[in-house]
Amino acid sequence: MKIGFIGLGIMGRPMAGHLADAGHELFVVKHRSPIPQDIRDKGASECASNKEVAEKSDVVIIMVPDTPDVEAALFGPDGAYEGLSEGKLLIDMSSISPTATKDFARRVNEKGCQYLDAPVSGGEAGAKNAALTIMVGGPQEAFDRAKPLFEIMGKTITLVGTENGDGQTCKVANQIVVALTIEAVGEALVFASKAGADPSKVREALLGGLAQSKILEMHGQRMIDRTFDPGFRIELHQKDLNLALQSAKELGVSIPNTATAQELFNVCKALGGQAWDHSGLVKALEHMAQHKVKED
Repeated sequence: MKIGFIGLGIMGRPMAGHLADAGHELFVVKHRSPIPQDIRDKGASECASNKEVAEKSDVVIIMVPDTPDVEAALFGPDGAYEGLSEGKLLIDMSSISPTATKDFARRVNEKGCQYLDAPVSGGEAGAKNAALTIMVGGPQEAFDRAKPLFEIMGKTITLVGTENGDGQTCKVANQIVVALTIEAVGEALVFASKAGADPSKVREALLGGLAQSKILEMHGQRMIDRTFDPGFRIELHQKDLNLALQSAKELGVSIPNTATAQELFNVCKALGGQAWDHSGLVKALEHMAQHKVKED
């Protein structure tokens, strides 16, 4: 296929690379930084604008940080929307507002184009290893058309619902679980370390029981090794929790522990850690306890 890819950051760069490696023709555009050399080396064609990307592509994929970024990529000056024509498929793999997604989809559909929201989970490692979890909202026909592309980038691919916004709602739920589990792992390791136990041995023991999780496995090790380079930045997880809290307010649902996790991320931000990996949430707990899981 001829695929346009907008957003070649930590996640988008390896995702686009896998598509090129699979033989698809890529059309890319400079977003916030120059086109990575490895993407150029894979034969990607650089376009002058998002509009040109859409004009030259059958499928356009957007992978940018936040709702305003997607809106700008689509509807800003020389945006992809201007280059769309009937029959094209727009896939937004960013993590953004479910409400805004419904509006974006409606406007794209009015052009005779299909729209899927397909946010991902798995972080940088999942993107590099083509092992992402992809949560999709949109029509079955569009999903079937896009599934071969998703299978190049991910391992667990689910059509959550046939309405646009369903994928984004699922991603918000995912981010609630991830944030609260990171907090629980951090709390447990701070507690164990402060009590005098070896946090490495505690983690090893917990991995054999009911507390076992990917987050304990991966981020628990990060907390012990003191490796907080992203990964997935705290400021992006804060954005996702803002979506969760705003949506919950609109729905009249109480999510109190999500609010607590957000406040702990706010502590990290106050400590200058907005660009830390989200496993760095443990530093907020360490700050309050005046004790580190392990000395740097």
